Amino acid sequence: MKVWVVFILVVLALANLLLLGTSRVRACVRIVAFQGAALGLLPLIAWPGATGFRPILIATVTVAMKGVIFPWFLFRAMRDMTVRREVEPHVGYTLSIVAGLAFLGLGAWLASRAPAPAFEFSTTAMSVALATVLTGLFVIVSRRMALTQLLGYLVLENGIFAFAFSLDIDAGLLVEMGILLDAFFAVVVMAVAITHIHRSFDAIDSNMLSSLKDTRS
Repeated sequence: MKVWVVFILVVLALANLLLLGTSRVRACVRIVAFQGAALGLLPLIAWPGATGFRPILIATVTVAMKGVIFPWFLFRAMRDMTVRREVEPHVGYTLSIVAGLAFLGLGAWLASRAPAPAFEFSTTAMSVALATVLTGLFVIVSRRMALTQLLGYLVLENGIFAFAFSLDIDAGLLVEMGILLDAFFAVVVMAVAITHIHRSFDAIDSNMLSSLKDTRS
């Protein structure tokens, strides 16, 4: 199982780099969905003896929400939009990939110096988790399209999920389900907001919001 855990962590890191280097929005949605689904399976693979009701339920709900329901909402929001690519991001794709590699290095450096618990995959998982959190924040501030910024939020949430895994935190069923529901409602609200932005401006460039001014005297 150790090989599979390391494999999933490597896949998560590669997904971050793919997201940073991809301009097609649909491809970005699929990358984030795949990353979230892989994260949902990670605890079951890391702890093969965890066959109780709670871990299986959490894994099933996580995979369903991150891998199926979230992408469905995002693709539905994109249905009537003509823009299919991220146009003129604040940071270019080549430089974004370089930043992603720097995040991996920074995450590994911080994880090697953190007081990690006695957990076999803690250091590796923590380095990937920190890199994922930084990648999510970077996507939020470096992309112009509201939909891509929403994907950055989901990547950030994936990083927090991986960070909890790296610390071997047992948050409890209600807390973990609450976190997933928070992410679910955030995606729904943001998807509706993106749809209204597109209807108002015929675009989903968040910079267009700066044109809104208070006209009151």
